[in-house]
Amino acid sequence: MFVGLERPDLWRPLIRGRRVALLSHPAAVDRQGRTALEYLRAEDDWRLVALWGAEHGFWGVFQDMETVGDGLDPWVGRPVYSLYQSGRLRPPEAWLRDVDAVVFDMQDVGSRYYTFLSTLAYVLDAVAGTDRRVVVLDRPNPLGGVAVEGPLLEPTYRSFVGIHAVPVRHGLTAGEFARLYVAERGLPVDLHVVRLRGWRRRMTWPDTGRRWVNPSPNMPQWTTALVYPGMCLLEGTNVSEGRGTTRPFEQFGAPWVHPLELASALNDLGLPGVRFQPTAFRPQFHKYAGQVCGGVWIHVTDVRRFRPFRTGVTVVAMLRRMYPQAFRWRTEAYEFVTDRLAFDLLCGTSTVREAIEALPDLSPGSPLERLLRKYDRQARRWQARIRPFWMYRP
Repeated sequence: MFVGLERPDLWRPLIRGRRVALLSHPAAVDRQGRTALEYLRAEDDWRLVALWGAEHGFWGVFQDMETVGDGLDPWVGRPVYSLYQSGRLRPPEAWLRDVDAVVFDMQDVGSRYYTFLSTLAYVLDAVAGTDRRVVVLDRPNPLGGVAVEGPLLEPTYRSFVGIHAVPVRHGLTAGEFARLYVAERGLPVDLHVVRLRGWRRRMTWPDTGRRWVNPSPNMPQWTTALVYPGMCLLEGTNVSEGRGTTRPFEQFGAPWVHPLELASALNDLGLPGVRFQPTAFRPQFHKYAGQVCGGVWIHVTDVRRFRPFRTGVTVVAMLRRMYPQAFRWRTEAYEFVTDRLAFDLLCGTSTVREAIEALPDLSPGSPLERLLRKYDRQARRWQARIRPFWMYRP
């Protein structure tokens, strides 16, 4: 399988003679580990005038929701501009005056609330109606492009963790998302997607034969990306999602959680493709830094049957049910938003939280189960909606 970066015969002509801004990060590599920066720094017959960074910065070193500033890159000598600051999530017009083309090469993880596609959307918004070109060097969706899951974003919950009406696990590559976004928003953009070669929608990350490079500080394994569509929901609560440990999102807990009881209760539900193991951990930063947390480790036993969003919602519901005196929804500002609960922003709706709050139990006929089945029906309609934008066969 070849990623867009590895097809220079297709992308070089698109930036020839142009002043280029590179929006990228260290996970944008070829199979030998050569980065997009190294490719474009060569300046064959284009000029690399600026580096643009999304959340976590151009070099991917900043933690989640840590504001990233501008500066001069000490190793390349190019200006580095940040697209992750309060009040500046899209490139201002002044940046575009010095640029003829924007090259986007970032490894996404297949979840709506992973913010790289939001940054891409803001770039497409900014260049719409201009003669600036956007070149997306496509990369595989590590979760594959067949299974989709979760609610579609409601317009009133549009934010940086939900930029367009897509489900949580969206089943798109970055290039396919860009084509969908431009078409559905009616944006006049000179967009070019350099396709993958040899990727099929049924392929998950291990099928690609590629080594995993962290796209962000808390995404150390492809299995992290696999559980992320569900376990990121814990960011909207006072339960640790495992940040501050070496395996975030694959373990979770709090000082007030009994690991044996919680793991047993979750295993009794018989969720498909997953088992829960009692554990304990001590985060070095973030929630409960320095405190021992009782928790649970998630073991995915069947990638094809595993439903990450359903699993994450069930985990949140169980935590609230078992620990009603300690469990809380996160109320402080989240991703530059102050007037919505973080959990609702992540879900793209308030209905999931409301169903959890009204939940008398976790039985098959509960309000939460009926809601999740509704989202399954939405997902099937979503698959029909995106098929015209598919660039790769199943």
